[in-house]
Amino acid sequence: MKYLKVNSSHNLNKSVRFLKSRLGHKTFLVIASLFVGVLSGLAAVLLKNLVHFFQREPKIFFTQIGLQFLLPVTPLIGILLSVLLINVVFKGKFTRGLSNLIYFIVRKNSDVPRRKILSHLLTSAATVGMGGSAGLEAPIVLIGSSIGSNVAKDLKLNYKTRTLLLACGSAAGISAIFNSPIAGVIFAVEVLLPEITISSFIPLLIASASSAVLSKFLYSGQLFYLVTEGWHLYAIPYYIVLGILCGLISLYMIKSTFLLEDWIGKFKKPYLKATVGGIILCVLIFLLPPLYGEGYSTVVDLLKGNQFGLLDGSYFNFLGDINLSLLFVLALIILFKVIATSFTLGSGGNGGIIAPSLFTGAITGFFLAKLFSYLGIVELNHANFLVVGMAGILSGVLHAPLTGIFLIAEITGGYTLIVPLMIVAALSFFISKYFHPESIYTTALARRGIKFRSEKEKYFIQQTNLEDLIEKDFECINPKQSLRELSKKIAQTKRNLFPVVNEQKSLVGIITLDDIREVMLNSEMYDIILAYEIMNTSFQSVEMNTDINTVMDIFEKKQIWNLAVTNKGEYVGFISKSNIFNKFISVWAEQHHDEI
Repeated sequence: MKYLKVNSSHNLNKSVRFLKSRLGHKTFLVIASLFVGVLSGLAAVLLKNLVHFFQREPKIFFTQIGLQFLLPVTPLIGILLSVLLINVVFKGKFTRGLSNLIYFIVRKNSDVPRRKILSHLLTSAATVGMGGSAGLEAPIVLIGSSIGSNVAKDLKLNYKTRTLLLACGSAAGISAIFNSPIAGVIFAVEVLLPEITISSFIPLLIASASSAVLSKFLYSGQLFYLVTEGWHLYAIPYYIVLGILCGLISLYMIKSTFLLEDWIGKFKKPYLKATVGGIILCVLIFLLPPLYGEGYSTVVDLLKGNQFGLLDGSYFNFLGDINLSLLFVLALIILFKVIATSFTLGSGGNGGIIAPSLFTGAITGFFLAKLFSYLGIVELNHANFLVVGMAGILSGVLHAPLTGIFLIAEITGGYTLIVPLMIVAALSFFISKYFHPESIYTTALARRGIKFRSEKEKYFIQQTNLEDLIEKDFECINPKQSLRELSKKIAQTKRNLFPVVNEQKSLVGIITLDDIREVMLNSEMYDIILAYEIMNTSFQSVEMNTDINTVMDIFEKKQIWNLAVTNKGEYVGFISKSNIFNKFISVWAEQHHDEI
């Protein structure tokens, strides 16, 4: 069996080399991206069908056996089922969210485990299909990225090409789930790819377009239909107000997400956590039914003009004035959607933040237009503000304004509102980024100590292992050795730094030539002074598994040139600021010399 596996791998390598030699690297890459796009499109169609299965079958099942009273707790059941799958079927080997995908790109050489395809298909379908207040975008992006990464691995492609095919899979996922090929490409570029060249757009476009075509052929239908005659100049000031409001709400969503997930995370037992979070979610949905699921049906109703349908069976229709009651309910939905999403994901469900962002943006835009109308300030096109608000919140939460603009333009069927979309998305992005420099995805990484000062630095960090930067050619000295023995080591090396290492191989101090310059002139002290008497114990050190961002922060804050490295307490060597700079230059030069 092992022989057959090795032999098949050898044959695959020969076939890949043959195709590359015949077709050329770029043509081969286009074919590979087409393959990734088709597979990701099929995965998206399968995910949509699984979601509809979980939406439909539990209702039929509970009705047939006379347990209709369980229907309001289906979101809790969906979360518990997700947790059960994670812990029993997938043995707890599961990570959710696009922050983890960025981590795989940056820290794991774009090597996304193959198991993510099945695990995210099942858990997200169960969570969202049964009413969890989240979206399918993050799971399908992870599924598509896993497909792209594993196709590249199977084809024995290098890191850069593997990252590109991973991005092709993510673009294809977004394209298929929304039928929006341009937005899929832009999402991959804005959110995932650290560096992009013009020629890299071709595989991304091929993967995204093929996925959209396949998805539309197998699963037709557009998410939203917007019928509008355009926009008017007099509405520009109100779009500016909407952009500012979207930016502030985006900040609220980012901060609330982590605050609430931290709270629910205090429950260490997974099933207890799922139960507590699921019950809170069910209560929220019971009080505010539009919080159920992705919320797109509510957006469709608002676009159709069925605004007062939000008050059907509402517990908040007590203000006497139906318009005031509607505004009150809309405000509650804006406030509580992110809370419902946080409990869905934090308690063990699987899903994404893009759908909640779109939903919250739609409600925000509609609320503002309705408020201006109610106050008698101005009559605005409610549908236009609803659509533009979606782009605003998405841009602010993801820090991806181009994705917000083009995604909304595509899913609503045209570019009529492109100028208002640009105004609102840009303002929301600016305000959100000004007060909170990290997006919702990079915030999760920053909380784990992974920060990026720039896109160039992100690329550098992807290409660099801390171990590669360690210099080990230093002459070590024992704390009890004399100055005479130290002077002999000085003569044997060009280094001006000497680590003092004890019998347990622990670094206890550092001696530099500056420390001993004066005493070196007094030969009478050579056999009297010992190393531990002149060593400097105020040194900085890091463990070998320390994040490289932390290392760079230490150099920057402490204004030092050398940093000691240890491995489980044992001395390994030093990292110098100059070595990091040289590595940065070499990586950057290689990247520009070998562009795809």
